Amino acid sequence: MTRQFQPKVGVLLATRGLVMRAYRENKPVNADSFMDIAVKAENIGLDSIWVGDSLVSKPRLEPVAAMSALGARTSQIRIGSAVMLPTLRHPVTLAHSLATADVISGGRLYLGVGVGGAFTKEQSNDWASVGVDPATRASRLTETIQILKRLWTENNVSFDGRHFKLDNVSIQPKPNQENGIPLLLATHYRTGSEAQFLRAARYADGIMGITDSPEEYQEACRRVMMLASEEGRDSSNIERFFYLTVNINNDKNLASKEADDFLISYYGVRHWGERWGPWGTPNEIVRKMQEYIEAGAQHLIVRFASWDQREQFDRFAKEVLPHFK
Repeated sequence: MTRQFQPKVGVLLATRGLVMRAYRENKPVNADSFMDIAVKAENIGLDSIWVGDSLVSKPRLEPVAAMSALGARTSQIRIGSAVMLPTLRHPVTLAHSLATADVISGGRLYLGVGVGGAFTKEQSNDWASVGVDPATRASRLTETIQILKRLWTENNVSFDGRHFKLDNVSIQPKPNQENGIPLLLATHYRTGSEAQFLRAARYADGIMGITDSPEEYQEACRRVMMLASEEGRDSSNIERFFYLTVNINNDKNLASKEADDFLISYYGVRHWGERWGPWGTPNEIVRKMQEYIEAGAQHLIVRFASWDQREQFDRFAKEVLPHFK
């Protein structure tokens, strides 16, 4: 299906990449490039900037602190997490931290969240380091989402769940956004999880795809929208995001080599297969982005699989972005 609208476009800021590069060069972490790209993104009219999350398995800047800093440095661009693992944190302290960040930004935050993985020893260490049983991460996420939404919009919140119990709890400040920070739930067709579709249908302000093909992403969107309607929600109010990873280089072999080196350093294991990319020319990046727009994406988030984030961003701004703005 062809979408007749102007998509929103954002970029992921390399909060993991700058830590990786500092380790590789045996230097202190320097956040200048992170902030510089954020300011450039706002100045050229991008819609959003994003940060990722992990704890000990993939070291990076802490996302709430990073979003607060971005909120203080910029004035208009939306700021989001793609994606945060909220169940590594207690929901009351997380609600307070995020509300503060939203106030600092003037009400510009998105909160992309996901269940997260525990498929390797390194991933399991994220959960073990904070005393969370990874087998409970999905049910903890559902409770955390319910608590965040209530603490951001209500006072004297009580909650009696499997993992969390609250008795007459209020937080101040509330987020600047009247209905709280929009929650975007990572939703992947490939997982085959009916529970994730239902969770998104009930609670999400938006959904975010990452690993699916355009056809799979379209089906995941269809599934969530159908279930949302069955839940009595107006599914047209659920915004559709897609996050893709690229490397821009006219020499496809060099693009592929750098992307592979960067992502192996990032994850420690080659788990993306043929699902990410393209690694190649600006026109190839444009075509892939258009495929996801035609599949239903309203807001695209682009990550650069590259050690030179500034160079990739500049090429993206000059050679890709004009096709969408």
